Amino acid sequence: VFEQYQKSRVQFVQTVATLSTRPQNVEILHSAGVMPLLRALMLDVVPSIQQTAALALGRLAEHSEPLAGALVTEDVLPELVRSLGEQNRFYKKAAAFVMRAVAKHSPELAQAVVSCGGVGALVLCLEDFDPGVKEAAAWALGCLARHNGSLAQSVVDAGAVPLLLLGLQEPEMALKRTAASALCEVCKHTPELAQAAVDEGAVAPLAQMVLSKDAKLKLWARSANHSLDLAEAVVVAEVFPAALTCLRDPDEGVRKNVATLMREVVKHTPELSQVIVNCGGLAAVIDSLGNCHGNERLPGIMMLGYVAAHSENLAMAAILSKGVPQLALCLSEETEHHLRAAAAWSIGQIGRHSSEHAKAVAASNVLPRLLELYVDPGSSEDLKDKCKRALKGILPVCTHLPALEPLLYAAPNNILKHVLCQFSKVLPRDSKSRRLFVTNGGLKRVQELKADPGSVLQEHIDTINGCFSEEMVSAGREKGSGQKRRGAPGGPNEAERAEQNSPQACPYGLYAEQLSGSAFTCPRPANKRSWLYRILPSVKHKPFTALSCGNLTEDWDEVEPDPNQVGKGSAR
Repeated sequence: VFEQYQKSRVQFVQTVATLSTRPQNVEILHSAGVMPLLRALMLDVVPSIQQTAALALGRLAEHSEPLAGALVTEDVLPELVRSLGEQNRFYKKAAAFVMRAVAKHSPELAQAVVSCGGVGALVLCLEDFDPGVKEAAAWALGCLARHNGSLAQSVVDAGAVPLLLLGLQEPEMALKRTAASALCEVCKHTPELAQAAVDEGAVAPLAQMVLSKDAKLKLWARSANHSLDLAEAVVVAEVFPAALTCLRDPDEGVRKNVATLMREVVKHTPELSQVIVNCGGLAAVIDSLGNCHGNERLPGIMMLGYVAAHSENLAMAAILSKGVPQLALCLSEETEHHLRAAAAWSIGQIGRHSSEHAKAVAASNVLPRLLELYVDPGSSEDLKDKCKRALKGILPVCTHLPALEPLLYAAPNNILKHVLCQFSKVLPRDSKSRRLFVTNGGLKRVQELKADPGSVLQEHIDTINGCFSEEMVSAGREKGSGQKRRGAPGGPNEAERAEQNSPQACPYGLYAEQLSGSAFTCPRPANKRSWLYRILPSVKHKPFTALSCGNLTEDWDEVEPDPNQVGKGSAR
């Protein structure tokens, strides 16, 4: 009879444990009142029945928060903790699994585990000889600490941190990862908790296992996030450049975590950023941006922005490492607004330093894209704000006018005034830019703009119009085109004379520039007046190529001129 009774109990608890692995059975088992039955079987005299009952309870609690709450209501946890120190390693693993299944759902359920003495019991499990028991306990402690700083502090107060650090030195890789992950959950909340891990000697074991995948990288990132001292501890531990190899790891989580680690280090000071740049971290992150998509790109995008924000030299390092084209690619390819906002912010940090930085950004044709996202009604408020800030940071230092011309046609007035301000600064001093401004239709567009009298926008328009003759401005207003350009500053009459002495500057083909009207190119006895011209490429014509470029493969057949036709000292 007793054997049959024991076999029935074993069969029952094994069947329930098997059924609880399937989500569709969980609610049915709970409705049938399986919780009290399993609680009673946890006190059974047969160890295997106790272990299987605990396993079944853990699977039920893991399924949903209401079932985990029901397990707490049934007072299963106190019985579990009370008997934990007297049981074998199989029961300890099952008990740790139950506490993890309950604690992971919410801070309230995690607090219930703490209140019944679960943290102390789990710390005792960390002292067990069996690696599986240690791993189960570390996993449960990580689930407890993840919710808030108060729960994480209870884990620290129970003395778990030194034992978790010992777990990092075990040969089993699964235990190492679980221990590092638990430490990560402890460190992420406050600088004090992160400092507690460092004070216990976390730096040395983590530095030794930096290439052993992702959990320790997450811990480094969480630690470095809090303070400059912790970030410096990461660098002093010589985590870099060894961690850079993880950017090529097949696992997405590993790649994301190492980029997060670098982001948290570089954001503190220019010196830490320079360390990362010197060890090749900047180029490695930029390369990784081209091989990933979605949220995996976010840490790398932000890392570029943090580096560039510190100084002109670091921003130029981002440019020379081809960071701007990658950010422009992210801005175009990604559809998530927060990713676009991060890319816009980083672009703004790179381009705001000087005209050279702004030119490098503008050369990637990213300014029209920023403007497009800024005026798009479908963009989020954060994305619009980041694009506006980027434009307002780059435009005041951008003197590369060809990149600014497309903005004349779509920019709202609050952005347009910055665009026109740059034209009003450059055009009075650059005759070539004035000619291009006319032939490309920029002057016509300026005449079409409507501005309030006395406004900043109108002042910039007046300054631009003052760079050209009244006839050209009038032609721009009436016909929308103007082919003449004003010469060097010095008054309308001088400009008109310069226009009369120069051939027309057609947009295509070649044009001739008059150099002289003297007669030295003609024999004096002939008494004929001649003109010397220089043939130049026009605006849209390809530039001339030097004769020495190697394109000419035949011998150059140069005919010597008649000596009687060349004056003494004249140039041929």
